[in-house]
Amino acid sequence: VMKLKPNQAWTYDREGYKKQVACLCFRSEQEDEVLLVSSSWNPEQWFVLGGGMEPEEEPEGAAIWEVYEEAGVKGKLGRLLGILENQDRTHRTDVCSYGD
Repeated sequence: VMKLKPNQAWTYDREGYKKQVACLCFRSEQEDEVLLVSSSWNPEQWFVLGGGMEPEEEPEGAAIWEVYEEAGVKGKLGRLLGILENQDRTHRTDVCSYGD
C-alpha cells in the first residue's frame, strides 16, 4: 500500500505500518564499534542511519541508499538484526548490520 503526501510517498505494509529501514554500521566484523550520527537540528542527539522506503523499493536497496545519503558510507549490507516498532505503532523498521 502506498499513500501520497505533498512531495513524499510513504509505503505501508499489510498491517498498516510505515515501512522503514535502518543500519547499524559496524567498524569491524567483531561488531564492537558502531557508527552513530548526530543531528544538525539537535547536536546532542545521536541516531542510527535509516529512513522510509520509496514505493517499489526493496529493503536492501533502501538501507544501502540511506547509509550513503546520510553519512557517505559505502559497505556491504549484512544480516537482519531485528524489527523495531515505535511506541505509537505507526512505523516498523527493519534493522540490518552494515560494514566492510
